[in-house]
Amino acid sequence: MSDFKVQLTDSQWRDKLSADEYRVLRQAGTERAFTGEYTDTKTVGVYRCRACDAELFRSTEKFESHCGWPSFFSPLAGDRVIERRDDSLGYVRTEVLCANCGSHLGHVFEGEGYDTPTDLRYCINSISLKLEPADGPSVY
Repeated sequence: MSDFKVQLTDSQWRDKLSADEYRVLRQAGTERAFTGEYTDTKTVGVYRCRACDAELFRSTEKFESHCGWPSFFSPLAGDRVIERRDDSLGYVRTEVLCANCGSHLGHVFEGEGYDTPTDLRYCINSISLKLEPADGPSVY
């Protein structure tokens, strides 16, 4: 048994999520670059986990990385995501999971030279997120 607050059976996850959402969120898949709903979004708001609705990222930490996926330099709070070693492609990366339900969100990379406060790029699949827009102007 895991320590995640939201725990569903595989069958329940399949019923709750579309086939594409399930492939990314529950099987650690990746959506194709430049195809995601939020890749270029500049809407002000909070990005939530599509699987469990937990708040994960704010639009104020989103930046244009031109990598093909939404990029953030920091999660909403450090306890909102879990980072773990991923060597599934034959080299080491850091996977990012929702701390609330354990769903795969994407990966985090450091030292790539982006002009951000943390020098981190949380490269997140759009299909892993739901944007809750806030009232107000665009951030950038």
